[in-house]
Amino acid sequence: MVPRTAREFSPSPPSPPSAPRASFDVVVVGGGVIGLVTAWRAAGRSLRTAVVDPATGEGAARVAAGMLAAVTELHHGEEPLLGLGLASAARWADFAEELAEAAGAGVGYRACGTLAAALDADDRAQLRELHLLQQRCGLDTEWLSGRECRKLEPMLAPGVRGGLRVDGDHQADPRLVTAALLAACERAGVTFLRSWARELTVSGDRARGVVLDDGTAVAAGRTVLAGGSGSGRLGGLPPEVSVPVRPVKGQILRLRITREYAPFLSRTVRAVVRGAQVYLVPRVSGELVIGATSEERGWDTAVTAGGVYQLLRDAHDLVPGVTELPLVETSAGLRPATPDNAPLLGPTALPGLSLATGHHRNGVLLAPITGEALAEVLTTGELPDYARPFAADRFARRGWEVSA
Repeated sequence: MVPRTAREFSPSPPSPPSAPRASFDVVVVGGGVIGLVTAWRAAGRSLRTAVVDPATGEGAARVAAGMLAAVTELHHGEEPLLGLGLASAARWADFAEELAEAAGAGVGYRACGTLAAALDADDRAQLRELHLLQQRCGLDTEWLSGRECRKLEPMLAPGVRGGLRVDGDHQADPRLVTAALLAACERAGVTFLRSWARELTVSGDRARGVVLDDGTAVAAGRTVLAGGSGSGRLGGLPPEVSVPVRPVKGQILRLRITREYAPFLSRTVRAVVRGAQVYLVPRVSGELVIGATSEERGWDTAVTAGGVYQLLRDAHDLVPGVTELPLVETSAGLRPATPDNAPLLGPTALPGLSLATGHHRNGVLLAPITGEALAEVLTTGELPDYARPFAADRFARRGWEVSA
């Protein structure tokens, strides 16, 4: 689901809800990757399911790189998230095959591995620290010299000082994943309601569905809020339900690898350059994705000259040949971030309402395990053990608020 701007989130003029358009077992608010995988898995459990979103499939995943990087995305203080990421990464090959079969189209899954490179002494020291953290966590990563890095990826800059080879961090194409999930949902009988959800319907101390922008009431036995960065802005959420999700802007570039430069890179290559993360993700299609900035800019999604310059400059320092490639697209999106950078999953303090949001940098990576966990919640009412550290109500008593 594309997070809405402040204007788009302005309250609609009050109007009395009409009679329910339809009644469903499950209504999912948000049609991005997380909302769609939740709907697909719910429909697979024989639940009559609807997705509410005026622009289904146009969410943050359209401007994501699709790195399945449980290991190279590990940060100090985020160790609890590692287990969930590794579990989901282990599911990805089978998930990609199942989804491709259900949709009749591939998802761009590549088991290509990742190389994290260091450009100077400071970068090398930082990468060494990450390697030590990975070793403490029992992860299988290999330290390479600069020469070994360049042997692996000849397009790397001559000054690369070292790197980490991570054979288990792969990639998928988020746009293909989204398209496949849309097709799979349609084939599974999911209903799409192309409208904004204006407010949650609460009756008898239980969530009963949502009211759309036009006043139409959509009844449901269970409601899942999967609205990305805008999840906390759904009207009608009671005070006891905390949805501390904020938008983090990311700008990203798409280039085309021309014939004279193919093959360009054999795997995802990433680095920290002057304190900023940069990554290059080569697709089989010949696309090269370069990303991504990380900006606390509220709901702003403008592509800026500064953002494009920063990405091209840092990517050029890492792989000088990128400046010879055609630039075909610039875009920006909003990652849904929580205070601990981990997702909000499962039942809330309000019966009938569950969350599937706040995936921040890891929405594509965590899609398989999120769909699995929410399907379990929707059929049994219980969050699986592996997802309990990320329970939706873990911030409910901490006084978190969502900024407007």
